[in-house]
Amino acid sequence: MILSARYIERPLNYSLSLARARAWLCAPRNSQAPLRGYRAARREWIFPLVKADTRRSFEHTQAAMEPTLVTVAKDRAVLEELSRREPIFHRPEFAGSSAQVKAMTADDFWEIGASGRRYSRQYVLKTLAARQENPVDDDWRATDFHCRELAQDLYLLTYTLLQGERLTRRASLWQRSCAGWKILFHQGTLVQEPDQSRAQ
Repeated sequence: MILSARYIERPLNYSLSLARARAWLCAPRNSQAPLRGYRAARREWIFPLVKADTRRSFEHTQAAMEPTLVTVAKDRAVLEELSRREPIFHRPEFAGSSAQVKAMTADDFWEIGASGRRYSRQYVLKTLAARQENPVDDDWRATDFHCRELAQDLYLLTYTLLQGERLTRRASLWQRSCAGWKILFHQGTLVQEPDQSRAQ
């Protein structure tokens, strides 16, 4: 069967490699109905190849994007200590009362929420006080803890927080002093769902 240019150029427009174009050309098709054969080949050969290649490319890009975070040996004791305090404001043993929260937060503490809004220490204390008066069940799971010393007695703690179906990346700045641990800053960033159309 001799294929006309119009049957060949279309699959090439799908950004197929030469190997994929050859696979299309070698695909079984009905010689009596070339257009129908082309459509069947496109459905059975071309689309799966394109989808598989796109999925592999997406997964490779995702893997390349993610850093490899390893807490060095000298910071592991601090990691263990700070991870018991996180997520902040969700640990009743450390933030069960307004007095505990005040003692735990620096005077100039502030936070960036997952929405991107900034919150002052005063606002956070007021919000937590209202939450303590009307407690609700909060199902959460914290994983992927990593700790790094930025300066003497100043540490960056990062982790992933799952609350129901809401996934966020969390970062806190902690300072160790003679009075104990104080949190200086906290940020939560919402993890966006990947574009499934690119991965399929």
